[in-house]
Amino acid sequence: MLKGARALVDVCARVRGGEDILVVTDMKEKLSIAKAILSIAKDRGANINLLVMEPCGSPGQEPSRVVSNAMLGADVIFCIVSNSITHTYAVKNAAAKGARIIAMTDFREEMMVSGGIEADFEALRPICKKIAQVFEMGKTLHLTTPRGTNLVANIEGRRGNALCCIVEPGEFAPVPTVEANVSPVESSAEGVIVCDASIPYIGIGLIEEGVILKVEKGMVVEIEGGRQAKVLRENLASYKDKTVYNVAEIGVGLNPKCRMCGIMLEDEGVLSTAHVGIGTNITLGGSIKAPIHYDLIMWDPCVVVDGEVIISGKDIYV
Repeated sequence: MLKGARALVDVCARVRGGEDILVVTDMKEKLSIAKAILSIAKDRGANINLLVMEPCGSPGQEPSRVVSNAMLGADVIFCIVSNSITHTYAVKNAAAKGARIIAMTDFREEMMVSGGIEADFEALRPICKKIAQVFEMGKTLHLTTPRGTNLVANIEGRRGNALCCIVEPGEFAPVPTVEANVSPVESSAEGVIVCDASIPYIGIGLIEEGVILKVEKGMVVEIEGGRQAKVLRENLASYKDKTVYNVAEIGVGLNPKCRMCGIMLEDEGVLSTAHVGIGTNITLGGSIKAPIHYDLIMWDPCVVVDGEVIISGKDIYV
Protein backbone atom coordinates (compact mmCIF):
# COMPACT_ATOMS: atom_id res chain seq x y z
CA MET A 1 0.00 0.00 0.00
CA LEU A 2 2.99 2.33 0.18
CA LYS A 3 2.59 3.12 -3.54
CA GLY A 4 -0.79 4.67 -2.86
CA ALA A 5 0.47 6.29 0.33
CA ARG A 6 3.23 8.05 -1.61
CA ALA A 7 0.68 9.41 -4.09
CA LEU A 8 -1.49 10.69 -1.26
CA VAL A 9 1.36 12.31 0.70
CA ASP A 10 3.55 13.60 -2.13
CA VAL A 11 1.07 14.44 -4.90
CA CYS A 12 -2.32 14.98 -3.31
CA ALA A 13 -1.32 16.74 -0.07
CA ARG A 14 2.27 17.80 -0.93
CA VAL A 15 3.38 17.22 2.64
CA ARG A 16 6.50 19.12 3.70
CA GLY A 17 8.93 18.67 6.56
CA GLY A 18 7.84 20.26 9.82
CA GLU A 19 4.13 20.27 8.99
CA ASP A 20 1.58 18.89 11.45
CA ILE A 21 -0.21 15.93 9.88
CA LEU A 22 -3.43 14.57 11.37
CA VAL A 23 -4.97 11.27 10.31
CA VAL A 24 -8.56 10.89 11.52
CA THR A 25 -9.87 7.35 11.27
CA ASP A 26 -12.46 5.17 12.94
CA MET A 27 -12.59 1.76 14.50
CA LYS A 28 -13.51 -0.12 11.30
CA GLU A 29 -10.42 -1.70 9.77
CA LYS A 30 -8.87 1.54 8.53
CA LEU A 31 -5.75 1.52 10.70
CA SER A 32 -3.60 -0.28 8.12
CA ILE A 33 -4.29 2.50 5.62
CA ALA A 34 -3.62 5.16 8.25
CA LYS A 35 -0.31 3.58 9.21
CA ALA A 36 0.86 3.44 5.57
CA ILE A 37 0.16 7.16 5.12
CA LEU A 38 1.76 8.10 8.43
CA SER A 39 4.91 6.14 7.62
CA ILE A 40 5.42 8.10 4.39
CA ALA A 41 4.58 11.42 6.06
CA LYS A 42 7.10 10.71 8.81
CA ASP A 43 9.70 9.88 6.19
CA ARG A 44 9.09 13.33 4.69
CA GLY A 45 9.89 14.96 8.03
CA ALA A 46 6.34 15.80 9.08
CA ASN A 47 4.97 15.70 12.63
CA ILE A 48 2.50 12.81 12.58
CA ASN A 49 -0.66 12.44 14.67
CA LEU A 50 -3.30 9.69 14.66
CA LEU A 51 -6.79 10.14 16.07
CA VAL A 52 -9.07 7.09 16.25
CA MET A 53 -12.75 7.89 16.77
CA GLU A 54 -16.00 5.99 16.92
CA PRO A 55 -17.63 5.77 13.45
CA CYS A 56 -20.22 8.47 12.74
CA GLY A 57 -23.74 7.15 12.44
CA SER A 58 -24.44 8.52 8.95
CA PRO A 59 -22.70 10.41 6.12
CA GLY A 60 -22.58 14.11 6.95
CA GLN A 61 -22.86 13.70 10.72
CA GLU A 62 -20.55 16.01 12.65
CA PRO A 63 -17.63 14.31 14.42
CA SER A 64 -17.13 14.89 18.12
CA ARG A 65 -15.90 18.18 19.57
CA VAL A 66 -12.53 16.55 20.31
CA VAL A 67 -12.08 15.59 16.65
CA SER A 68 -13.27 18.98 15.38
CA ASN A 69 -10.87 20.83 17.67
CA ALA A 70 -7.92 18.63 16.67
CA MET A 71 -8.61 19.35 13.01
CA LEU A 72 -8.30 23.09 13.63
CA GLY A 73 -4.63 22.69 14.57
CA ALA A 74 -3.42 20.62 11.61
CA ASP A 75 -1.73 21.65 8.38
CA VAL A 76 -2.82 18.50 6.54
CA ILE A 77 -5.72 16.20 7.44
CA PHE A 78 -6.45 12.73 6.05
CA CYS A 79 -10.01 11.61 6.86
CA ILE A 80 -10.04 7.80 6.52
CA VAL A 81 -13.54 7.09 7.79
CA SER A 82 -16.41 4.68 7.17
CA ASN A 83 -19.11 7.38 6.97
CA SER A 84 -18.25 10.69 5.36
CA ILE A 85 -17.41 13.72 7.49
CA THR A 86 -16.59 15.78 4.38
CA HIS A 87 -19.79 17.83 4.37
CA THR A 88 -19.53 19.04 7.97
CA TYR A 89 -18.69 22.20 9.87
CA ALA A 90 -15.61 20.36 11.18
CA VAL A 91 -14.16 20.24 7.66
CA LYS A 92 -15.47 23.69 6.72
CA ASN A 93 -13.88 25.30 9.80
CA ALA A 94 -10.56 23.45 9.40
CA ALA A 95 -10.38 24.59 5.77
CA ALA A 96 -11.09 28.17 6.88
CA LYS A 97 -8.00 27.86 9.10
CA GLY A 98 -5.93 26.92 6.04
CA ALA A 99 -5.79 23.14 6.39
CA ARG A 100 -5.33 20.92 3.34
CA ILE A 101 -7.87 18.12 3.68
CA ILE A 102 -7.93 14.75 1.92
CA ALA A 103 -11.25 12.90 2.24
CA MET A 104 -10.94 9.10 2.06
CA THR A 105 -14.44 7.91 2.92
CA ASP A 106 -14.98 4.13 2.86
CA PHE A 107 -11.43 3.66 1.58
CA ARG A 108 -10.30 0.06 1.20
CA GLU A 109 -6.81 -1.45 1.21
CA GLU A 110 -7.13 -2.46 -2.45
CA MET A 111 -7.81 1.19 -3.37
CA MET A 112 -4.28 2.01 -2.23
CA VAL A 113 -2.95 -0.39 -4.87
CA SER A 114 -5.07 0.00 -8.02
CA GLY A 115 -8.00 1.87 -9.53
CA GLY A 116 -8.49 5.61 -9.30
CA ILE A 117 -5.33 6.12 -7.21
CA GLU A 118 -3.28 5.24 -10.34
CA ALA A 119 -4.48 8.33 -12.24
CA ASP A 120 -2.20 11.19 -13.26
CA PHE A 121 -3.77 13.81 -11.01
CA GLU A 122 -1.50 16.58 -12.27
CA ALA A 123 -2.59 15.94 -15.87
CA LEU A 124 -6.29 15.83 -14.93
CA ARG A 125 -6.16 18.99 -12.85
CA PRO A 126 -6.41 21.58 -15.72
CA ILE A 127 -9.53 20.08 -17.29
CA CYS A 128 -11.16 19.71 -13.88
CA LYS A 129 -10.50 23.38 -13.12
CA LYS A 130 -11.82 24.49 -16.53
CA ILE A 131 -15.13 22.72 -16.02
CA ALA A 132 -15.44 24.15 -12.51
CA GLN A 133 -14.79 27.61 -13.96
CA VAL A 134 -17.57 27.12 -16.53
CA PHE A 135 -19.91 26.20 -13.68
CA GLU A 136 -18.87 29.26 -11.69
CA MET A 137 -19.42 31.63 -14.61
CA GLY A 138 -22.71 30.01 -15.63
CA LYS A 139 -26.31 30.88 -14.86
CA THR A 140 -28.30 27.79 -15.83
CA LEU A 141 -27.27 24.13 -15.84
CA HIS A 142 -29.24 21.46 -17.70
CA LEU A 143 -28.41 17.79 -17.04
CA THR A 144 -29.86 14.96 -19.15
CA THR A 145 -29.10 11.25 -19.62
CA PRO A 146 -30.31 8.57 -22.05
CA ARG A 147 -32.22 6.83 -19.22
CA GLY A 148 -34.41 9.87 -18.53
CA THR A 149 -32.65 12.34 -16.25
CA ASN A 150 -33.82 15.86 -17.12
CA LEU A 151 -32.83 18.36 -14.45
CA VAL A 152 -32.53 22.14 -14.74
CA ALA A 153 -31.03 24.35 -12.01
CA ASN A 154 -29.96 27.92 -11.37
CA ILE A 155 -26.22 28.08 -10.62
CA GLU A 156 -25.75 31.86 -10.94
CA GLY A 157 -23.34 33.20 -8.33
CA ARG A 158 -22.36 29.75 -7.12
CA ARG A 159 -18.79 28.58 -6.68
CA GLY A 160 -17.46 25.98 -9.10
CA ASN A 161 -15.63 23.25 -7.19
CA ALA A 162 -12.65 21.50 -8.80
CA LEU A 163 -11.96 18.39 -6.76
CA CYS A 164 -8.87 17.12 -8.54
CA CYS A 165 -7.19 15.21 -5.68
CA ILE A 166 -4.60 17.96 -5.18
CA VAL A 167 -5.24 20.42 -2.37
CA GLU A 168 -4.03 23.92 -1.63
CA PRO A 169 -4.40 25.59 1.79
CA GLY A 170 -8.06 26.01 2.61
CA GLU A 171 -9.21 23.27 0.24
CA PHE A 172 -10.52 19.74 0.57
CA ALA A 173 -10.56 16.98 -2.02
CA PRO A 174 -11.94 13.47 -1.96
CA VAL A 175 -9.54 10.85 -3.36
CA PRO A 176 -9.46 9.14 -5.83
CA THR A 177 -12.49 10.76 -7.43
CA VAL A 178 -11.68 13.58 -9.83
CA GLU A 179 -14.77 15.72 -10.29
CA ALA A 180 -16.04 19.20 -10.99
CA ASN A 181 -19.25 20.19 -9.28
CA VAL A 182 -21.52 23.06 -8.35
CA SER A 183 -24.22 23.52 -5.72
CA PRO A 184 -27.46 24.81 -7.32
CA VAL A 185 -29.19 27.80 -5.80
CA GLU A 186 -31.58 26.50 -3.15
CA SER A 187 -35.17 25.93 -4.38
CA SER A 188 -34.14 26.28 -8.03
CA ALA A 189 -33.73 22.70 -9.30
CA GLU A 190 -36.63 21.24 -11.28
CA GLY A 191 -37.13 18.00 -13.16
CA VAL A 192 -36.36 14.30 -12.90
CA ILE A 193 -33.27 12.35 -11.77
CA VAL A 194 -32.88 8.79 -13.02
CA CYS A 195 -30.06 7.09 -11.13
CA ASP A 196 -28.84 4.06 -13.09
CA ALA A 197 -25.23 3.57 -11.92
CA SER A 198 -24.75 3.67 -8.16
CA ILE A 199 -25.93 4.99 -4.81
CA PRO A 200 -22.88 4.00 -2.73
CA TYR A 201 -24.54 4.52 0.66
CA ILE A 202 -26.77 2.70 3.18
CA GLY A 203 -26.06 -0.66 1.54
CA ILE A 204 -27.51 0.21 -1.89
CA GLY A 205 -24.39 0.19 -4.11
CA LEU A 206 -24.61 -0.65 -7.81
CA ILE A 207 -28.07 -0.04 -9.24
CA GLU A 208 -30.20 -3.04 -10.20
CA GLU A 209 -33.25 -1.07 -11.36
CA GLY A 210 -33.37 2.65 -12.06
CA VAL A 211 -34.17 4.88 -9.08
CA ILE A 212 -36.39 7.74 -10.25
CA LEU A 213 -36.60 10.96 -8.24
CA LYS A 214 -38.95 13.84 -9.03
CA VAL A 215 -37.63 17.28 -8.11
CA GLU A 216 -39.70 20.41 -7.49
CA LYS A 217 -38.44 23.75 -6.17
CA GLY A 218 -35.06 22.29 -5.32
CA MET A 219 -36.39 19.35 -3.31
CA VAL A 220 -36.92 15.66 -4.03
CA VAL A 221 -40.67 15.11 -3.72
CA GLU A 222 -41.06 11.54 -5.02
CA ILE A 223 -38.84 8.44 -5.20
CA GLU A 224 -39.92 5.53 -7.38
CA GLY A 225 -38.40 2.24 -8.54
CA GLY A 226 -37.74 -1.18 -7.08
CA ARG A 227 -36.11 -2.48 -3.92
CA GLN A 228 -33.27 0.04 -3.87
CA ALA A 229 -35.63 2.98 -4.34
CA LYS A 230 -37.56 1.74 -1.31
CA VAL A 231 -34.37 1.57 0.78
CA LEU A 232 -33.51 5.17 -0.13
CA ARG A 233 -37.07 6.42 0.38
CA GLU A 234 -37.39 4.83 3.82
CA ASN A 235 -33.93 5.94 4.93
CA LEU A 236 -34.58 9.58 4.04
CA ALA A 237 -38.00 9.54 5.68
CA SER A 238 -36.47 8.18 8.89
CA TYR A 239 -34.63 11.46 9.49
CA LYS A 240 -37.88 13.44 9.68
CA ASP A 241 -35.96 16.41 8.32
CA LYS A 242 -36.90 18.05 5.00
CA THR A 243 -33.32 19.18 4.36
CA VAL A 244 -32.32 15.62 3.41
CA TYR A 245 -34.31 16.13 0.19
CA ASN A 246 -32.37 19.24 -0.86
CA VAL A 247 -30.68 19.06 -4.29
CA ALA A 248 -27.24 19.95 -3.02
CA GLU A 249 -24.83 19.23 -5.88
CA ILE A 250 -24.47 18.48 -9.56
CA GLY A 251 -21.09 17.00 -10.48
CA VAL A 252 -19.29 15.12 -13.24
CA GLY A 253 -16.69 12.34 -12.92
CA LEU A 254 -13.37 12.84 -14.71
CA ASN A 255 -11.00 10.06 -13.58
CA PRO A 256 -10.39 7.46 -16.35
CA LYS A 257 -8.86 5.04 -13.81
CA CYS A 258 -11.88 4.93 -11.48
CA ARG A 259 -14.23 1.97 -11.83
CA MET A 260 -17.89 1.53 -10.92
CA CYS A 261 -17.80 -0.83 -7.94
CA GLY A 262 -20.19 0.43 -5.27
CA ILE A 263 -17.57 2.42 -3.32
CA MET A 264 -18.37 6.13 -3.22
CA LEU A 265 -15.00 7.70 -4.02
CA GLU A 266 -14.41 5.32 -6.92
CA ASP A 267 -17.94 5.48 -8.33
CA GLU A 268 -18.46 9.24 -8.44
CA GLY A 269 -15.10 9.78 -10.16
CA VAL A 270 -15.82 7.44 -13.10
CA LEU A 271 -15.44 9.16 -16.45
CA SER A 272 -18.71 9.46 -18.39
CA THR A 273 -20.83 9.75 -15.25
CA ALA A 274 -22.62 12.55 -13.45
CA HIS A 275 -23.91 12.62 -9.91
CA VAL A 276 -26.56 14.61 -8.10
CA GLY A 277 -25.96 15.06 -4.39
CA ILE A 278 -28.83 15.49 -1.95
CA GLY A 279 -28.80 16.87 1.58
CA THR A 280 -25.98 19.04 2.93
CA ASN A 281 -24.28 21.60 0.67
CA ILE A 282 -22.41 23.84 3.12
CA THR A 283 -18.93 22.79 1.95
CA LEU A 284 -19.87 23.20 -1.72
CA GLY A 285 -21.03 26.79 -1.63
CA GLY A 286 -24.59 26.44 -0.34
CA SER A 287 -26.34 27.17 2.94
CA ILE A 288 -28.12 23.91 3.86
CA LYS A 289 -26.81 21.71 6.69
CA ALA A 290 -28.67 18.42 6.55
CA PRO A 291 -28.12 15.20 8.53
CA ILE A 292 -26.80 13.45 5.40
CA HIS A 293 -25.21 13.91 1.98
CA TYR A 294 -25.84 11.13 -0.57
CA ASP A 295 -24.73 11.03 -4.21
CA LEU A 296 -26.90 9.54 -6.95
CA ILE A 297 -24.70 8.48 -9.88
CA MET A 298 -25.80 8.07 -13.50
CA TRP A 299 -24.24 7.06 -16.81
CA ASP A 300 -23.60 9.04 -20.02
CA PRO A 301 -24.59 12.57 -18.98
CA CYS A 302 -25.08 15.54 -21.25
CA VAL A 303 -24.29 18.73 -19.35
CA VAL A 304 -25.34 22.05 -20.86
CA VAL A 305 -24.45 25.40 -19.28
CA ASP A 306 -26.19 28.51 -20.62
CA GLY A 307 -27.08 26.69 -23.82
CA GLU A 308 -23.56 25.36 -24.51
CA VAL A 309 -22.78 21.64 -24.33
CA ILE A 310 -19.94 21.15 -21.85
CA ILE A 311 -19.91 17.35 -21.53
CA SER A 312 -21.56 14.63 -23.59
CA GLY A 313 -20.70 11.13 -22.43
CA LYS A 314 -16.90 10.90 -22.49
CA ASP A 315 -16.52 13.98 -24.70
CA ILE A 316 -15.55 17.24 -22.99
CA TYR A 317 -15.94 20.61 -24.71
CA VAL A 318 -14.05 23.25 -22.70
